[in-house]
Amino acid sequence: MAEEHDIEYMGSLFALEIEGVELGRFTGISGLGYTAEVVEYTDTLADGKLVTRKRPGRVNYGDITLSRGLSPDNQLVEWYQSVVDGAVERKNGSIVMFDSAGDESGRWNFENAWISEWGASDLDSGGDDIVVETVTITHEFLERVS
Repeated sequence: MAEEHDIEYMGSLFALEIEGVELGRFTGISGLGYTAEVVEYTDTLADGKLVTRKRPGRVNYGDITLSRGLSPDNQLVEWYQSVVDGAVERKNGSIVMFDSAGDESGRWNFENAWISEWGASDLDSGGDDIVVETVTITHEFLERVS
């Protein structure tokens, strides 16, 4: 039997939940991460030797970018439009990862988010490619909860 730390995660499908309500399923997600700034300072040891110490500073959260085939559902466009209109609606939400059986296999919660970018792939009447919708969510906090 595999130990918990031996489990490998394979995401097949992803969902965006806002305030506990699923707004859509996505085929691609990027930006689930954070970095801590490195703060360096010089310390003097008892023997007078100077050493450089490093400690964590401010944590930065990258933007989350989601992509999927263009949907007729306009909830994300309307949320983005609130930003354009100067009435930013900050919301809390989650990115949920599902395995190939459709079971939840991972979850990241974010806070104070708003859509900073919405776009669609180029349109070409001579092609038959699926139109891809891309949404970028800017947020102030991210944590992996499962």
